[in-house]
Amino acid sequence: MKNFMDRDFLLSNATAAHLYHDVAAQLPIIDYHCHLDPKEIYEDRRFENITRVWLGGDHYKWRLMRSAGVEERCITGDASDREKFQKWAETLSLAIGNPLYHWSHLELRRYFGYEGILNGETAEEVWQLCNEKLSHADMSARQLILRSRVTALCTTDDPADSLEWHQKLAADDSFPVKVLPSFRPDKALGIEKPDYLRYLDRLGGAASFADLKERLIKKLDFFCLLGCRVSDHGMAAVPFAPATDAEIETIFQKRLRGELPTAREEKQFKTALLLALGRAYAARGLVMQLHFGVIRDNARRVFKALGPDAGIDSIGDRASVSELAAFLNALDETDELPRTILYSLDPNDNAAIETVMGAFQNASAVSKLQHGSAWWFNDHKRGMLAQMESLAAEGYLAGFVGMLTDSRSFLSYARHEYFRRILCDLIGSWVENGEYPNDEKALRTIVEGICYRNAENYFRL
Repeated sequence: MKNFMDRDFLLSNATAAHLYHDVAAQLPIIDYHCHLDPKEIYEDRRFENITRVWLGGDHYKWRLMRSAGVEERCITGDASDREKFQKWAETLSLAIGNPLYHWSHLELRRYFGYEGILNGETAEEVWQLCNEKLSHADMSARQLILRSRVTALCTTDDPADSLEWHQKLAADDSFPVKVLPSFRPDKALGIEKPDYLRYLDRLGGAASFADLKERLIKKLDFFCLLGCRVSDHGMAAVPFAPATDAEIETIFQKRLRGELPTAREEKQFKTALLLALGRAYAARGLVMQLHFGVIRDNARRVFKALGPDAGIDSIGDRASVSELAAFLNALDETDELPRTILYSLDPNDNAAIETVMGAFQNASAVSKLQHGSAWWFNDHKRGMLAQMESLAAEGYLAGFVGMLTDSRSFLSYARHEYFRRILCDLIGSWVENGEYPNDEKALRTIVEGICYRNAENYFRL
């Protein structure tokens, strides 16, 4: 029996251990998609206690605590930070098989030096240890990023944002990490939302669809001045419903009058605007990320109390592969398809994503179209393996840009260790099983690429 989380945690053979310890573990991190707050980075936030850095805003943990029967006051309510931490410790102690068990203990070990097991009985010991460590200067937001050996990170920013904190970070030579904005125009596409007209006012107003496109392109150019390398879109499905310019203008004017679009009109509008943005990304050399296959805010009672990102989302319907392919083709036909990363929250879409991507690969970039790292409900051992095995079987695993945190926590970089161990075990097992030669040079190139160098090249960092 192996000891829990020993040196060779998740590494089942000698080749895997060599690839992880001697190659992957030595590499820095590029976090090309996260939800860290640039204001907290600029101000170098200090955290009062472990609850603030661990449970605040982490809807992964909130979902698990609700599943364990914890009352909401000890999750997002008015319970003390100590009470919330106690309930989290009690919940985690029985969370066998959940990636949060591994992530949490990796974070305790890597950032706090705690080698024990967190549970209800050890909660006070861990609370005291972590809070004492958090009082040290090397546990601030910036120092946690530096300790994690991050070289660049991309936050998630709305076009209407002032990017005030990104401007301040860009002018601050004392922090060597690139903190870059990502263009996330979901609200500009959300024509069906009740508050859409208020959002247009925030954006600066638009009297026509042409005005809206012009406004967004100007905002995009502002993002590019601050080093933006990537856009991001979250949606139920990638739309494709072509319409004429006149039809799109009619839909937009209808919405300006306060009328909601039909389902068909909504899809036509989103198709037109997303295609226009895709062309703009291609012209500026930006990467386009498409996150789909999700249903947001299922529990309306919780949504009304807590708002979005409250841990009440789920995997959505199967993606329309034909519409995804048609959307990519509409951009590719005029050679305006940007480098694109596809993420589906439904793991059943893996093979479909690989085969659609393969139709549009070309020599303009290594793996120009990417199957994004196992996302959200899939970023656990089984989900990561399924994504990488599918990519290897149907595509080119060696060109994969690897892991991202997709997190609001400054401690989440331990997830890269988790991913790298799983990656090295997968590759090591193929070698040990005689499915790939024990070619040191090739294996190093593959592992170094997936863990760091592919992202560095793909995002042009």
